[in-house]
Amino acid sequence: MKFKLLSLTCFCLLLAARAAAGPNVVMIYVDDMGYGDLGVQGAKGFATPHLDRMAAEGMRFTDFYVAAPVCSASRAALLTGCYPPRVGIHGALGPKSKTGLNPDEMTLAEMLKAKGYATAMFGKWHLGDHPDLLPLKQGFDEYLGLPYSNDMWPENPKARAGSYPPLPLLEGAQAAVPQVTAEVQASLTTRYAERAVQFIRQHQAAPFFLYVAPSMPHVPLFVSGKFKGKSAQGLYGDVIEEIDWAVGEIMGALKQSGLDGNTLVIFASDNGPWSIYGNHAGSPGPFRESKGTCWEGGIRVPCLMRWPGQIPAGSVCRKMAGTIDILPTVAALTGAPLPEKKIDGMDISPLLRGVAGAESPHDSLLFYYGKNELQALRSGPWKLMLPHAYRTIERLGADGLTGLHGKAVIGLELYHLEQDPGETRNQASAEPAVVARLSALAQAARGELGDALTQTRGRGQRPPALVDWP
Repeated sequence: MKFKLLSLTCFCLLLAARAAAGPNVVMIYVDDMGYGDLGVQGAKGFATPHLDRMAAEGMRFTDFYVAAPVCSASRAALLTGCYPPRVGIHGALGPKSKTGLNPDEMTLAEMLKAKGYATAMFGKWHLGDHPDLLPLKQGFDEYLGLPYSNDMWPENPKARAGSYPPLPLLEGAQAAVPQVTAEVQASLTTRYAERAVQFIRQHQAAPFFLYVAPSMPHVPLFVSGKFKGKSAQGLYGDVIEEIDWAVGEIMGALKQSGLDGNTLVIFASDNGPWSIYGNHAGSPGPFRESKGTCWEGGIRVPCLMRWPGQIPAGSVCRKMAGTIDILPTVAALTGAPLPEKKIDGMDISPLLRGVAGAESPHDSLLFYYGKNELQALRSGPWKLMLPHAYRTIERLGADGLTGLHGKAVIGLELYHLEQDPGETRNQASAEPAVVARLSALAQAARGELGDALTQTRGRGQRPPALVDWP
């Protein structure tokens, strides 16, 4: 009996020490999931009970944004707290890329590692596949995952023969599986979840940062046998239900390890759905267009945050925030020092804690696409679309095959997102003063971060890593 009491005392002291060290942080960043793909945001044909429980026990963000509607640029912004052009990452990097995230930039993992956190990443990296640029060189102690998107592989039916090398599944910097097959793809969501649970159980005595980046629901879609054919929406619904299960496994491991009350869990998507794939794509909800555009459907993403006792349960935040805010917010919550180099994100912890009267810390949020094209910005309820060409959908694909893209061109357009979330009524001519104010914000952003559309070089741009392949 005395031994049991001592054990209980030691366990309580351990938990107290863990709490004093700062919260654990779990970031789950899915690929191409739409705003409308959560049950609490209107999903049809499949269920997301664990994600819905996250919303019920934490905070749901309705106005949460990525900095760019494409893979690599979005992930660079998340991990550095910077707009993509500040760190020189644009678009989606391909295999054998000669550029990548510069190791001179401080990542979220490096920031927390310096604070004594154990760090791990399981999932899609996509910030440079050269060995010098992989996660173990960017602040992570452990890594299992794909170096880039799962469609960049030889079996992709839309790719030209020989256009992609074999796709490896990496363990650290080594190929655990040198050539990923369809069977391996089907195992990825479960593999990542199992490793995440293992990591949590192995790191109960020290704070940790866990970054889980599922390769799905990016096409091509694959799902494990335990979820195949389970949803009413077909393969896409099956994939989302397996991702939801993975979230449940991670939250269950936290609870079983006694870490539930000292862990901030964040769930978001890297951009909107890849709608041109039809029934193999998700839903942007009430928003216009999708991935690859700076309309709301491409940049406004699902976001949930949960931290029992710290984030009010069942709360909804309708203030403007984005992935660039994760790093400075985590810094504020853990006491970690911010990077010495300038970042763009801001601390949104007052929003997380539900502080009365808390507002978005941003005067504006900027949205980039292409090779550093400033295509849009939001300030308060107003969204200014800057003149540019964008891709639209002329014909949807189906069953894994792409549809047909067209091209559209817009001028200077203004939308009131609270009154018109679908961006259907251009208010530019009726609100010249708002256009002038937002145009001035855009011009200031160009001077700092550049803009290919106006051929402006920004004074605050920093170079990406440049690498040579043998």
